[in-house]
Amino acid sequence: MPGSDPAAQFLDVPGARLYYERRGAGPLLLMIGSPMDSTGFAGLAHVLADRYTVITYDPRGIGHSTREDPTQDITPERQADDVHRLLSALGGGPADIFGSSGGAVVGLALVTARLADVRTLVAHEPPVIDLLPDRAQVRAQIQDVYDTYRADGPDQAMPKFMAHAGLGDPPGQEPGAPAWEPTPEQVATMRAATEVFLAHLLRPTTNYRPDIGALRAAEPRIVVAVGATSKGQLAPRSAQALADQLGTPAAEFPGDHGGFLALPAQFAQVLHQLLTHPT
Repeated sequence: MPGSDPAAQFLDVPGARLYYERRGAGPLLLMIGSPMDSTGFAGLAHVLADRYTVITYDPRGIGHSTREDPTQDITPERQADDVHRLLSALGGGPADIFGSSGGAVVGLALVTARLADVRTLVAHEPPVIDLLPDRAQVRAQIQDVYDTYRADGPDQAMPKFMAHAGLGDPPGQEPGAPAWEPTPEQVATMRAATEVFLAHLLRPTTNYRPDIGALRAAEPRIVVAVGATSKGQLAPRSAQALADQLGTPAAEFPGDHGGFLALPAQFAQVLHQLLTHPT
C-alpha cells in the first residue's frame, strides 16, 4: 500500500519528548490512545493510509516518548496540550481525531480547550465514570486498584482493574470470534506502560469530568462510540452515558474495547464512514 510505511519522528514539548509516526496522504487523522502507544493503532493506520495522513503517537511516558518528571500524574488536560503542540508542528488543525479509551478522554479535553484543532472527534469508549449513576462504587473500585498497586505491585493490581472494567471475554462474544493476540514485543511494551498507567494515568483519566455544556456548544462534531461486543463493561457504559447527555446516539464499531486491534479492516470501514458521511 503506497505511503503506508510509517515515518518516525520526535517532538519536544514542555516536560517531555513525544514520539510519533506519519503514514499516507490525505486529510489529517490523528489517533490517540492512553495508556496504549502507537503500536496498537498500526493495523488500523495501515488500512486507512490510502485515504488519510494518519498520525499515531506515544503519550508522554509511554513507549518511545519520555518525560522529565516521572513522579507527576499525567492528566487528560496535559495530554491534550501535548496533542495540540503535535498538531501545531504538523501544520495545525482542524484534524479528525479518533481516540479510544483514555485517548477518547484526551480527545474530549482537546475539544474543550482547543476547538480549532478538531474537525470531528470519534470518542471510542471513554471511561468518563463520573457520568455513571453508580460512580461512587466505581470510584471506590478504582481507588482499590491504585491502593493494591502501591501495596503489592502491578501483577496484583491489573487483574483487579480488568475485573472491575469487565475486560476479558466480552459479553456476547461469539465462540471463535477474532481476538487480538499481542506479539512478545507488544507484551514487553505494555508491561512497561502498565506501571505508568497504574501510578499516574488511571486516577487522573477516570477522574476527568467532561464539560457537557461546552461539548454541546462546540463546533467540532463529536461522535461517541461503543463496541458491538463490549456492552455492559465499564467503558462502554460510561460512553453511553456521555452520548445520552450530549443528546446523540452512540455509534457502534465492530468488536470490543480493542476492536481496532482484532478487526482493523472492518473497524476502518466504520470509522471512514463516520468521518465522511455525517448523519
